[in-house]
This record gives sequence, C-alpha cells and structure tokens, in this order.
Amino acid sequence: MSAKPQKNRASRRVLAAAAGLATVGALAAAMPAGAHDRGHGHGHGHHKPARTVDVQLLSFNDLHGNLEPPAGSAGTVTETQPDGTTKAIPAGGVEYLASSLRTAREGHPYSITAAGGDMVGASPLLSGLFHDEPTIEALNKLDLDVTSVGNHEFDEGATELARLQNGGCHPVEGCYEKGKKFKGADFPYLAANVTNEKTGRPILKPYTVWKKNGVKIGFIGVTLEGTPDIVTANGVKGLKFHDEIETINKYAKELDRQGVKSIVALIHEGGQPASTSYNYDCDSSGPGDGISGPITDIAKGITPKVDALVTGHTHQAYVCTIPDPAGNPRMVTSASSFGKLYTDTTLTYDRRTKDIVRTSVKSAGAQNPQSVNHIVTRDQPKADDMTALIARWNALAAPIANRPQGYISADINGRGSTAYEKPLGDLIADAQLEGLAPADKGGAVLALMNPGGIRADLVHKASGSEGDGVVTYGESFTVQPFTNMMNVVDLTGAQLITALQQQVSGSNEAGPKILQISKGLTYTLDMTKSGAARVVTDTIKLNGEAIDPAKTYRVAMNEFLAGGGDGFAALGQGTNKLVGPSDLDVFNAYLAAHSSAAAPLAPPAADRITVIQ
Repeated sequence: MSAKPQKNRASRRVLAAAAGLATVGALAAAMPAGAHDRGHGHGHGHHKPARTVDVQLLSFNDLHGNLEPPAGSAGTVTETQPDGTTKAIPAGGVEYLASSLRTAREGHPYSITAAGGDMVGASPLLSGLFHDEPTIEALNKLDLDVTSVGNHEFDEGATELARLQNGGCHPVEGCYEKGKKFKGADFPYLAANVTNEKTGRPILKPYTVWKKNGVKIGFIGVTLEGTPDIVTANGVKGLKFHDEIETINKYAKELDRQGVKSIVALIHEGGQPASTSYNYDCDSSGPGDGISGPITDIAKGITPKVDALVTGHTHQAYVCTIPDPAGNPRMVTSASSFGKLYTDTTLTYDRRTKDIVRTSVKSAGAQNPQSVNHIVTRDQPKADDMTALIARWNALAAPIANRPQGYISADINGRGSTAYEKPLGDLIADAQLEGLAPADKGGAVLALMNPGGIRADLVHKASGSEGDGVVTYGESFTVQPFTNMMNVVDLTGAQLITALQQQVSGSNEAGPKILQISKGLTYTLDMTKSGAARVVTDTIKLNGEAIDPAKTYRVAMNEFLAGGGDGFAALGQGTNKLVGPSDLDVFNAYLAAHSSAAAPLAPPAADRITVIQ
C-alpha cells in the first residue's frame, strides 16, 4: 500500500520546511553581522542572499478528530502564573486552531506545519461517525504539510488508513454527501517503521522533503514500536512495527546521501514532564532534566543528523532539549492534545552547509526562545471556513447525534480525572456487568474496563440547544468511540489476580494502567511498593469473598482487553468466549435503564479501589 503523490502545494511546502530544522546553534554565533536573513532568502538590491534563513516550524499532535472545542477538563490547559499558582484556560477547537496557525504564519515566508500522529481515531461523533473524513478535510484546509502516523491511525486497519491518504468513499457506507467523493489527504502520512509483513516494505512513505528557494528539510515519520500492544489485532493484521531509533537512523542516513542535511523526526511516542503546566521550563535544572519516559531514551539514541524531534502520544505539553549522541542539545517538543496548543519552533537553515544551526539552550521566562508552546485560545476570531465545515457535517450527524440516551445530575469525569479509579470508569464497568450478566448474555460476574478507552468526561452543562444533564448519543459516543464488541470469558482466580498485578508491573510499571472495575470487586493498591507487590492480593474480594485462585470466573471486557491489549497478557488467556453487543450499545442501554429527567444518575463514589500513596 503506498501513499498517493503529494499535491503541488503540499510538496512545495513540506520540502521547504524540513530543510530549516537541522543546525541552528553553533553557526548563529559565528555569523557576521548582517548575514542572517529573517526568512526572506534574498538580500536587498544587489546583495547576495543571506547565508542563513529562519524557517518556522509549526507543530501539533494527537488531535483525535476534535473539530469542535473539547468539553470539560479535556478542553483546558494548565498555565502557571507568575505567583506560582495555576490557572485552567479553555482551549482547542479547529476553528481556533486554524486562526492561530494562520496568524502565526504571517511574516514567515518559510513556514512548515507538521504533526506528530493520532490526527484521527478515538474521535468524537462529528468525525468518528464519518470515519474521520471531516478531520482530514479540516487538516487539508489547515495547510498541514506532513504528519507521522500514530497508533490510532491503525484503529480501522491499514486499508482504511490508505483510504484516508488516497481518497475514495467508504467501502461499506459509501459517500456521505451526494455528488461528493472523499478526496483524501493533501499531505503525506509518514510510516517509516511500519512495514507489510509479506513484502517487508513500508506501507506508506517513510519520509518526505520540503523545499523552497533552495532550502531543503527532510521529515521522517514513525509511530511507537509498541503499537500492536495498544490497538486491536484486526487493526494491525499483516503489519510489522520496527524500532523507532533504528528506523529513523536508517532513513536519516538515506536523506543525508541525497544531500538533505536538515532533518526533523516526527515521532508518535512521548514523555512525561515534571509539571502539567504547558509553560513549565523543562530545562530549568539542565537540558532534559524535566522530562522522563520513552522519548528520553529514543532522543538520546537518534543520530545527530536529525535536528529536532516533534513528538506525541502522551498528550503532554513540553519544550525540552535532550542531548543527542554527540552531546549537543536538540529540541524535543509536544503540544498536548485535541488542538489545545501548537508549537512554534525557529529553525535556522545555513545555505552553505544545508544544515540547521542548533542554538545553545537559553531559557527565556519559562520557555526556550527557539521553541515555544502557544495556547489555542477561544477568545480569538473563528476561522469561517472551519465553522462552515463543522456546520455541514453537524447537519449530517444531527439525526443520530442529538438523540437523548440518559440523564446525569453532575459531571461524571473519565478522561479528565487524575485518580486511578475514575467515576466514569465505574459507571462504564457497571454497565458492562449488567449487560453481560444474564445467563444468555454471557453470565458475567464482574467487568473490567481499560482506562485508555475512556476518551472524555460526561459533562452536565448544556452545549448548544441541549438541556442540562441530558446525555446525547453524540456525547456517549465521544466517551466510547471505538465501539469495541463486548466479550465474556472464563478466567481463573489466579489469572484475574495476575491481570490486576499487570496494571502496575512489567510494561505498565512506569506508567500504571489501572483497570476500571464493576461493583462488587474491591482491593487495595499500595503505591509505596514496587511492581506486582503494589496489588495487595489478600484484599482482592468479589462481593465480600476472597478471590479463589483455583475457581473460574466469568469476566466481561471489551475485545481489546480480551485480546491482551495494554499489557494485560493474562486477560488474553480467557477461554469459552462469548461475543456480545458493542460497548457503546451496552453503555447507552444502562443510561436508559437507570436515569430519567426526574431521576438523573449521580456520579459514582469511586470507592472500590483503596489506594495507599
């Protein structure tokens, strides 16, 4: 499967921007006065072109089809104030993202816009209902030049990803608007480390080169090697995912041989900054000291031929410098998620060496002046073309999206909750247990829900014409957009105990993934300990009785967990599987059965897991 050729605009812009990222620092100090061109690429009068050109790199990541402003806590960014306090600022929405990017580009003739993956997938209904065609259309209007694939680009498999790139109407549902055929992405999706198992070749382009007036910048795009662990088996069938460092180094060498010395890596893998504030100074204690996680080791292993890393996946905000293998500082950025931030990075391109001049690390306030994260605020004018796009797709979605499913008395937080046990997680698990408990539905005695599958909060406050407390189909879809099929399997008590231990051990030890559990299941989580010992096994009880390692239990969960996803190998050992309805159908049925306008659902107490910190 290969990407379609880039359109002329995308081809020109992507080639011109990549050239700007490579060597920004050492040369800047060596430049004679007047030798630096602020982006115009031409001297005045009879003067020769300046030796260096500033190339603007605008980047973002993990949009996840959030065309409308995300609701609740998912739609805010945290900002540290001068007095040390923090403030939550509403942000995001493609109408505002478009305005922000277009304003930022003003006065920058050399400007590239790039993204770090997960542009689609786990999307709200406005985009997800139409297999993310609205988001691709919006990104085309945004003048996105290039993006890497992320794990969610594989939610519907490689064939559907190829359709998003190349165009064509959906093979099952057809075209959504009469007389209109989906055109596909104007920008290239890069998948350097994803190959076809049979041919060994990348399924999409591994890299692209942005060019303008002799400036060349190469972009290499990869997703995390562990994508198969966090995507359903059908989504990655027939594909092989390779090491990020080895892949990037391979193609950086290839670009270098082609004379492309300025290179940016778009990596759908990230880290955890020491602060959740977007304006946290990641380098306050030293280069890279303020960030941890997979991206730190990846950054340290990527060849110095690569000049900057645009990252994602963790939905965090950071602008850090992490030394490359030669010990030189290199910019590593991430712009949170859902279009709430964008990163503005200056790449000083040296026309003589064709490389980026990397600047030394100097903090200006709370950000490095060469790269800054900016809030996509909602107090700026909306982009009219995006408003029209949203209105057009909303009109198509309205008959389904506005159907009431249930009622709530207050916000029920899921994605926005920082607790291990989330109120919305309890609600979803209870819905799954109730839906799969009848003998003819599977006979489940407990249910488990993966926290990453909860994509939003249920927000009480009205949006649009909806009444306060009404949960519409669009809102419930946004919470659970994957529509995974429910499974009920046999697990022994020993396997169940092991699964609970896998929440905080193995691949999940550094970043615990705490399963959301249905009523009746209780236990203690002691986070002062390490690894599997964090789960206090003698406290694990079902309806007040200790779990018997030798006994068999019928357990409900979505097909992703039943396949061993998210590092839960023990759950993949289930037997005697029964396939039930989708998780979304089960959830909506529970809302309908347990709430009304007169008796709305209250947020669960979230008191099933006792946590010792």
